[in-house]
Amino acid sequence: MAKPTEPTDFIREIIMEDLRTGRFGGRVHTRFPPEPNGYLHIGHAKAIILNYSIAKEFGGKFNLRYDDTNPVKESQEYIDAIREDVRWLGADWEDREFYASDYFEQLYQWAVQLIKMGKAYVCDLSADEIREYRGTLTQPGRNSPYRDRSVEENLDLFARMRAGEFPDGSRTLRAKIDMAHPNLNMRDPVMYRILHVPHPHVGDKWCIYPTYDWAHGQSDSIEGITHSICTLEFENHRPLYDWFLEQLGIYHPRQIEFARLNLTYTVLSKRKLLQLVREKLVSGWDDPRMPTIRALRRRGYTPEAIWLFCRTIGVAKQDSVVDIQLLEHCLRQDLNKSAQRVMAVLRPLRVVIENYPEGQVEYLDAVNNPEDPAMGVRKVPFSRVIYIEQDDFRLVPPPKYYRLSPGREVRLRWAYLITCREVVKDAATGEVVELRCTYDPATRGGNTPDGRKVKGTIHWVSAAHAVPAEVRLYDYLLTIPYPDELPEEENWLNYINPNSLQVLTGCMVEPSLAAAQPGERFQFERLGYFCVDPDSRPGRLVFNRTVTLKDTWAKIEKSLQTQQADEP
Repeated sequence: MAKPTEPTDFIREIIMEDLRTGRFGGRVHTRFPPEPNGYLHIGHAKAIILNYSIAKEFGGKFNLRYDDTNPVKESQEYIDAIREDVRWLGADWEDREFYASDYFEQLYQWAVQLIKMGKAYVCDLSADEIREYRGTLTQPGRNSPYRDRSVEENLDLFARMRAGEFPDGSRTLRAKIDMAHPNLNMRDPVMYRILHVPHPHVGDKWCIYPTYDWAHGQSDSIEGITHSICTLEFENHRPLYDWFLEQLGIYHPRQIEFARLNLTYTVLSKRKLLQLVREKLVSGWDDPRMPTIRALRRRGYTPEAIWLFCRTIGVAKQDSVVDIQLLEHCLRQDLNKSAQRVMAVLRPLRVVIENYPEGQVEYLDAVNNPEDPAMGVRKVPFSRVIYIEQDDFRLVPPPKYYRLSPGREVRLRWAYLITCREVVKDAATGEVVELRCTYDPATRGGNTPDGRKVKGTIHWVSAAHAVPAEVRLYDYLLTIPYPDELPEEENWLNYINPNSLQVLTGCMVEPSLAAAQPGERFQFERLGYFCVDPDSRPGRLVFNRTVTLKDTWAKIEKSLQTQQADEP
C-alpha cells in the first residue's frame, strides 16, 4: 500500500484505511471541481494542493472538472483563468479535463429515471414560494401542491421543459424526499431550473440546467472519483449527495469534508471579491491586494511558497482563521533562498563623495544571494555621486540611530566607509537635498583594516548608472483582521484600507535590473522582496513590493521554540 509523503491528517488516514480494506479496489482518484464563476483564490489553492498531493502520494489520479451548471454567472474568461492558475500551482491533471456540462444528457436521463421511480416531480412553485414551503430549522416544511402529480404528467412536463416550452423560473424539477426532514437540504431540493441562457461550453443546446447538488455527486460517479474532498459548508449536503447516488444505484464515491481556509485581513467570498472589482475598489481580479491566485502571482508569490503554507497549516476538521503573517513567513522562506539581492533606492537623497576622483568608475563585487553561493556575484558600479535613502540620514539622529548624520561614518554595502562632512539644504524649504561626504580608500569592500567599529551599513546606487523605476508598496486591503465576524448590518466596505497602495515614482535601481522581465523577483537589500509588474515596458520599470523583510511570525516561532527547549 502506498503511504503519504506529507504529514498525515484525518483525510489521509481515511484513505489509508480504505486502501487497507480494499474499498474502491485499492484506487485513489481525486478531483478539483471549481465553478467557473470567478477567479480562483488562496482558499482554492489549498483545495487544489490537497487533492493533487493526495493523488500523487497514493499513486492515484487527479481530475480538473468544471462544475459549470449556472451559465448566468459563468464565462470562458473564468474557465481559461482557472486552467492557467491550476497549472501555475503545479497540479497536473494530464488528459483529464472535464466539464459537468459534458454529462448533461446522462444527468437528464437519470432525472427521468427518478421520475419513473416516483422520486422526482415537476413543481410550479416560484423560487420564493419554494423557500416559504421549505420551513425552518425548527418548523417542518409543507408539501408542494404539485408533489403528487402522476409519473406520466411529470415525464411530459419535464420533456416540455427541456424543449423550451416554458419561461424562465416557471417550473422546476424537484427530488421527492421528505419535507419534514431535519436537514433542510433534504426537503425536496430543486434538481433542474429553466434558464434560456447560452452556456459557455455547450452553447444553446440546453434551456434547463441541473443544480450543483444534482450534478456534483453524479459527475464524481461518472469519473470514478474515490474520495470527493469538499469544504465544511458541504457537510450538510452529504446526505443529499448520498441519497441521489443510492436511489440511482450507481457507483458511489465517498465525500469527506475539511475546514476551508480563512485569513486575517482578507475576504475570500467570491461575492465580495466580485464586489471589489465591480465597484472599482481594486484595479481588477489580478490587483496585488486581492487574494486571488492571479493577484498573488502578479505580486510575486511563488507556487513553492503557497505549497509550503498549505503544508504548514495542515488539514483541520473545524473552521478557524489563519494569521496572514504565516503566509508571508512562508513566502519569505522561499524567496530568501531563491531571490537575487540587488540595491534600490526608493526615496533618493543625492550624495557627493568629494575626495573620490571625478569621472572614475569602479565595479565592485556584490554577492547575489548569501543563501546560495551558486548564484555567484555581480559587478556594481561605484562613482563620485550616489543616491542613498532619505531615511538613512538624520540631521539630529535619535538614540540608537546608526545610519548617516553630520560627522558620522557609515559603511556603504559592498563599497567603502563614508563620513558626512556637509549638508546642503533647499534655500526656500529648508529641506535637505544633498550631502557632501568623504570616503576612506582603504575600506574597499566595506573592510576596516585598522579594526575600527562602524555599526551602520546602508545601501546605495551610483547616480550615473541608476535606472529610474516606479515602485508600488502594498498593504492589507482591510483595516480589520476578522471581517467575516462583522455584524450583518455592518458594511464591510467601510473597512477598506485607504493606504493599501502607495505609488513611488523617481525611484532608482542598480543597472543590473535594466533588463528585468515581468514576473522576476528580487530582494531589494534592507527594503523587502519585489517583483517586476506586467505594466513594465522597455524604458519603464515597475516593481510591486511582494513582502517586507520584517517577519513577525518568525520571531513568534523562535520564541515558542525557545520556550519549548526550556521546558523540563
